[in-house]
Amino acid sequence: MNLNTLQEFRHGMYHCFGNAKDALFNLVDALSSEAAASSFPELSFSPFFERSWASLYEALEDGQIDADRLRQLFVDYAPLPEAGESVFLGIDTSNLYRPEAETAEDRTLVPMANVPKNTHAASPGWVMSHVVLLPKQAGQGTFILDTARVASTERATEVAARQLRAVVALLLARGLHPIIVGDRWYACAPFLTRLADVEASSLLRVKSNRVFYRPAPERLPGQLGASRKDGERFQCQDESSHGEADESWEGVDAKGARIQVRCWKHLHLRTARQIEVSLIQIIRYGVSGKARDPKISWFVWKGEEAAPLAQISPNYRLRYSHEHGYRFDKQELLWDEPRLSTPQRTQRWTHIVACAHNLLVLARPLLQGCYRPWETRGSLPTLAQVRRAMPTLLQQLGTPARAPQRRGKAPGRAKGFHPKPRTRHPVIRKTSKKPKKSKKRTSR
Repeated sequence: MNLNTLQEFRHGMYHCFGNAKDALFNLVDALSSEAAASSFPELSFSPFFERSWASLYEALEDGQIDADRLRQLFVDYAPLPEAGESVFLGIDTSNLYRPEAETAEDRTLVPMANVPKNTHAASPGWVMSHVVLLPKQAGQGTFILDTARVASTERATEVAARQLRAVVALLLARGLHPIIVGDRWYACAPFLTRLADVEASSLLRVKSNRVFYRPAPERLPGQLGASRKDGERFQCQDESSHGEADESWEGVDAKGARIQVRCWKHLHLRTARQIEVSLIQIIRYGVSGKARDPKISWFVWKGEEAAPLAQISPNYRLRYSHEHGYRFDKQELLWDEPRLSTPQRTQRWTHIVACAHNLLVLARPLLQGCYRPWETRGSLPTLAQVRRAMPTLLQQLGTPARAPQRRGKAPGRAKGFHPKPRTRHPVIRKTSKKPKKSKKRTSR
């Protein structure tokens, strides 16, 4: 990465914007450099945002962003390995809670994260799906390849499959082998069915209570009735249904603790019989056994090549960088801070956050991080430390955005005009509410 390449990326990003492209580009520069801003309007204090604070909201209201062209730009400038190597793609969703936005449309009831144990809480909001490039080393940060909102009429797995189809096609054109890494919510029949013809391997975590089936037995001569569609049952929690594993591997993890991996091939889900997967069990010894540090974990591997048993656990740990990327976007880049009134504006703001995020990743090799006195000076600065040093680099690069022009005093509202109140939209519940069980009265 050099200044010329970074300059080309910035110009390509500018051409992905339509209406209000100058204000949108100024917003990207302000977001990637104004580390002192703690709220959305304070981004207008940045010297790289040449407009008034009201233009922040107007840019997201009137602006246009070509999502397909932006995805192509991100893939073109992503820190990808050489042709022929594997590239790991992380897929996940994050919620933007809007409990009091009664005039915002298409809000769904989404579960809240980080709540106390045995507590189930939900809040109205929007769900955003991201496809990111996972780093092979911890601390390098993710690179966003695509982002989309999950509408109330769609499932997260449906949106994720559509995103992955577009991203995988671009990566295959570069001669790379994509490996999709996802959590347990994606190890389901709808997701696997939609990606059945995609030339990519999948490593997905599985819930411990899932049930798989072996291939159906052959029909016997003279057998009456319909043939069996499924073979013997394989339940993860029932050891008596496992049988002997097809492959196994034993070694030690990064901490020197013993680890045992077993693999069962030629399994399928009942609602996706045409998709054959390998089920992998990982047993880690010397762990606490808590929910966040389980002793036994289950994974699904789907791909033309055999599952690399020794690399299953290290490869899945790459997904944790996706969570850190969400944390950086929300805490540093103010992703969840502005209260925008429509999901379309929130989608544009999400694209702006992705542009600023990727700009910091590409600029990291060109900068020395700005460290606080209490921060450790590591070999690689964090994205937050790079963001503090970005003003110096942005002054060298300049901006393709045009300077603002005065447009005169607004005429204001017409005499006698009375705006109507905004329409209140109900919260959409995707799943039906379970009826409460009636208590039976017992006679004494």
